[in-house]
Amino acid sequence: MFYSKNIKKLKDINHCFFSKRNGFSKGIYKSLNCGRGSKDNKENINKNLVFVSNKMGVQKNKLILMNQSHSNKVVEIKVNNYKTKIKADAMVTKMKGIALGVVTADCVPIILYDVKNQIIGCVHAGWKGAYLGIIKNTINKIKKMNSNNLIYACLGPCIGYKSYEVDLVFFKKFINLSNKNKKYFTYKNNNKKLFNLRKFVTDKLLKYKIRVDQVNRDTFTQKANFFSYRRSMKLEEKDYGRCISVVSMPKLY
Repeated sequence: MFYSKNIKKLKDINHCFFSKRNGFSKGIYKSLNCGRGSKDNKENINKNLVFVSNKMGVQKNKLILMNQSHSNKVVEIKVNNYKTKIKADAMVTKMKGIALGVVTADCVPIILYDVKNQIIGCVHAGWKGAYLGIIKNTINKIKKMNSNNLIYACLGPCIGYKSYEVDLVFFKKFINLSNKNKKYFTYKNNNKKLFNLRKFVTDKLLKYKIRVDQVNRDTFTQKANFFSYRRSMKLEEKDYGRCISVVSMPKLY
């Protein structure tokens, strides 16, 4: 389990970037696979989510997950929708006593907390979502709820730039968006570049004067701790697990 140094110091908030350890799944999903979209045994996934809920101090039905699709859609969780199926790649809420979760296997999980307004959020930021504006949309959603903000953000474990090999089509897609995006790529060979997803996402947040820190771990290279889509594909595994990152504001009784 990993934590933001900044957010851990703040009151009235719980968070955790869970590793792949301490769960119930077997085989390629060993062991804390929280990916409901994976082909893992559903009973084991459920046990894993109960474990996570207990660690976060909420009931399993109060752990809210998204149906993620690499979109730029953000949903505010309210009393009238938290029990529904959330189709989005980011969530924000003022509700206490529930936990917001994001699952990843190389993409960037982001946990957010607006201290002034007690708004929590989580973001699934892969290259596509980040490219399409998921960061901007999430911050705008928070500012729409209240424009006077002091927002902390932590980027969790994701694929490191030395592990993230991309082709020239991918590279040109980002350069066409903005020539300034060249700084996120380094040369690998004539046909390949290395992409710094963490820096790309970090800079999007810093643009909004957000206080950002990092759990700077590479999901691809750290096999003992994290699931990785790219590593699973390289090993020709049939599927892959997902790690979970969670944030909540406990209910005060």
